[in-house]
Amino acid sequence: MAALLTSVSPITNPCSENARKPHGFFSQISKLHSISLNKDFSIVLAATTSTQMTISPEETVFQLPSWRCGEIDSRTRGINLTDAFLYMEYMVGKGYKPDFDQATQLLHDLCSYGRTQRAARVMEMMVRSGCPPDVYTYSMFVGHLCKRRIVGHAMQIVKQMEELGYPTNIDTYNALIKGSCARGNLNQAVQFIDRLMQKGLVPNAFTYSCLVVATYKHRSVDEAMKLLDGIIAMGGTFNLFSYNNLLNGLCGEGRVDEAINLFRGLPSKGLIPNTVSYNILLKGICCEGRWEEANGLIAEMVGEVRSPSVITYNILISSLCCHGRTDHALELLDEMFGGPFKPTAATYNPIVSQLCKEGKVNVVISFLYKMFSRRCYPNEGTYNAIAVLCDEGKAQEAFSIIDSLSTKQVSYKRVISSLCKKGNSYPALQLLYYMTKCGFTPDPFVYSSLLKGLCKQRMLNEAMEILTILEEYGYEPHVDNFNSLIFGLGRARRTDLALGIYEKMIEKGHIPTPLTYVFLVEGIIGEEEKELALYVLNELHSREVISRNTLERFVIQHDLEGFSL
Repeated sequence: MAALLTSVSPITNPCSENARKPHGFFSQISKLHSISLNKDFSIVLAATTSTQMTISPEETVFQLPSWRCGEIDSRTRGINLTDAFLYMEYMVGKGYKPDFDQATQLLHDLCSYGRTQRAARVMEMMVRSGCPPDVYTYSMFVGHLCKRRIVGHAMQIVKQMEELGYPTNIDTYNALIKGSCARGNLNQAVQFIDRLMQKGLVPNAFTYSCLVVATYKHRSVDEAMKLLDGIIAMGGTFNLFSYNNLLNGLCGEGRVDEAINLFRGLPSKGLIPNTVSYNILLKGICCEGRWEEANGLIAEMVGEVRSPSVITYNILISSLCCHGRTDHALELLDEMFGGPFKPTAATYNPIVSQLCKEGKVNVVISFLYKMFSRRCYPNEGTYNAIAVLCDEGKAQEAFSIIDSLSTKQVSYKRVISSLCKKGNSYPALQLLYYMTKCGFTPDPFVYSSLLKGLCKQRMLNEAMEILTILEEYGYEPHVDNFNSLIFGLGRARRTDLALGIYEKMIEKGHIPTPLTYVFLVEGIIGEEEKELALYVLNELHSREVISRNTLERFVIQHDLEGFSL
């Protein structure tokens, strides 16, 4: 890896006198534009200064402009939320202290809107101004970060809680454990379990269930079952969620009979199978075409805990389609309208996919119109079902179907994004060709989706070629396009290519964003060049490209503390 980096950036040899400065990794950092305030902020500031800000000479606490008053739409509330955040940032920068209750509510609302970085900034400002959040808010933020798999930052917050003397409980550590498991970092999850036990806390069923489920997903179902047996032998307990995941694992590996034995043994463990348990087993049985057993299982699904659901119908319809029994699937769909369940897009999608495999384009169009007439609209799965035609060499037919729906609130932009997310980047490319012929003009978002998708499928040369083709046809790539390609190449462990794209980005006169550097560093870490990554992080921090908190999060999350320069 080090050899690959020497040709494009001075970071592998910071002391070299021959390092190229004009386009090197760090030579461009000084060119970063400082982040300016929202263009409307001056208006907000003027208004709030005269009407909402109350600061006396003796008091340094200020009031935030209201962002929750009245019945306003989500977009307006989002704008008001941004104004409140910018105002708080401005006033704290002047040395004033925010009202504790308002700042806390702002942090909560930013999390609700998914604005994690700004929520983190609010927390930093509260601590800096001398009114740190309470233990409830800290715990909420830890849970929010872990749900978004930002475990390094969550660990940093827990450390801050402990330094302030706030109590951490089993829920705090369960959030960290779940976040680590979601990232596939089982060793880190085990370390958290050890740490919580050292604090005198007792792992509960949720704690162990997270670990067992992660072991099944990231290793194997056999290893997960051994772990489960070992924990039970030591007195640990599990909930039904764990066993449902094991059932899913066994069925996924075609071990349906083993899954049936485990399912039938649940009552002896004090657990009553629920609708989810039955649906998992039903899917496994139907995949093998064991229809009589499936009917028997459905007959058992009575009672509040295990009654059939719309998912039960979706499983049956999908299985019938997989076995080419489309007529029976359509009959079952009609039956749903006579019952209590309303079909969803997930109900229709398997039928769309099967009809596309059979090349029945006209039938697909009429079926989709029928779907619209019943007020059910396409989702990502629908577009990916239509993309099956591309695999059959019928990309133009696939486009004709999507084009026929373009007047039905179906946007080309969403179609391309949906295909790329699901790993159908090649069909996306084929459809984009026809879309542009019909006047569709892709924006930076569409190209970013395409570049990410190609990299995700390891179609690296194709992704880089797309960038070249765009330039040849007069399209000026957006900074987000470069970032998407750098991100995708880094994830594919081709940081040498990512650094090449970075160099090209600079040569084209684009200003890298902080995300550009974050993606590059993550790529370097993915190449197991941790010492190099730590050097780069320190340099980025010293040049004020990333904050101290970001640096610490990288160090904690990627275990860089043991490396020295």
